[in-house]
Formats: sequence, structure tokens, C-alpha cells
Amino acid sequence: MIPTVKLAEAITPDGAKLALYEHDGNYCIRVGQEELMHSCLGDSELLLGELATKELVSHAHPKVLIGGLGLGFTLSSVLKTLGPDATVQVVELMPAVVDWNRSFLSELNGTLLNDSRVEVIIADVWDVIASAGPSVFDAVMLDIDNGPQGIVQEQNDRLYHHDGLKRLATIIKPGGRVAIWSAWLDHGFVQRLTDAGFMVQIIPAKLHARAKRCAYTIFLADK
Repeated sequence: MIPTVKLAEAITPDGAKLALYEHDGNYCIRVGQEELMHSCLGDSELLLGELATKELVSHAHPKVLIGGLGLGFTLSSVLKTLGPDATVQVVELMPAVVDWNRSFLSELNGTLLNDSRVEVIIADVWDVIASAGPSVFDAVMLDIDNGPQGIVQEQNDRLYHHDGLKRLATIIKPGGRVAIWSAWLDHGFVQRLTDAGFMVQIIPAKLHARAKRCAYTIFLADK
């Protein structure tokens, strides 16, 4: 039997233990006993990045924001889609997650952090969104905790409610898009997005390419 190895551990601002594990060449990040992400299940994160940026291919100097680095799949998809003149800000709360990507996960997506288009910001994505000027970003992607109904860190709840969504509508350019990953479909969240001035699409997403059913949801909110 191949053992599961804990590679590293860090403490979140809420005092929980965040840990990186490896098993037979695959990686996962857990908070306590709750699995947040797994390298075998990155298809929905790839889709998040693709859907958020596919309309930006012909844009001159697009600027996008990714909230949550995770295992780097969304970043991978965005960099594959966008051209050399793009600016991609990746906001990650935990410095350890950035360090893990550069070290343990360098053969997964970690080397993408060295791409000249990428700016890594160690911060709470709320603070970045709150301090941004109006109409700054062409697209914003949020993959924070497990979505609007899957809050792991209590402070992240503010991202998914009225004030946070209205703030997102402010920093997105006209015609821009917000894409939000969620482990669940949440009709109340759709209504809050609509109330904030977005046109909303609900996109089912699979656990992996060969999955027979869709387990996750991506909310696309267009300004």
C-alpha cells in the first residue's frame, strides 16, 4: 500500500491547520479533515479560468484577478487562454500555499508563478477588491473555500453577499465577467448576483473529465 504523506502544514488566520498531502504522485490540500482541493480533480478549476477569459483573447492588455491560488489549475487555464500582453494578478491569503506551489508543486503548476504576466499578491482577496478602483479588471475569478455555501474561513462570507458583490460589479469593466467556483448550486446566490447588476449563467462542472455527472457549479456573472 502506498502511504499518504503530509508534506507541509500551516496555520490559517482562523487558527485551523492547513496541510498539503501527497499520495502516489497526486496532491491535496486539507483544512483539518476537510479536503479543499485535489490534483486529480482540477477540471472544474480549469473550466473556471477558461470561461472567465475566453472572450478576452482579442482584447489588448487584458487585466484579470484570480482569488485563490490553490493547486494552480485556474492560473494554468488563464495563461493558456490569454496572450503575452495580459496581466494576471493572483491573490492568495496563505504565503505557505505560494511556497508549496513553488516547491512541492513545481512539477504540477508551480512554475507558472514565474510567468512574466503573473503578479502574486499575498493578501486577503477582499482587501484587494475593496481597494481596487472602478472598472479595473476585465475578469475576476473567485475560488475561495468551497463557494458561497462552503465557507471554511468565516471572513470569506462577505465576498458572497450584497456588499461584496456590488463591489465586484464596481471593479469590473463594462462587458467584463466574474466567474465563481462553488461546490453547490445556490439559487439565493444567483439572486444576489442579479441584484448586484449582473446577468448570470449557471454552468455545471464535472469532478473530472470522465465523470458521468456534474458535481460542482460555476456562476458566470456578466456586467
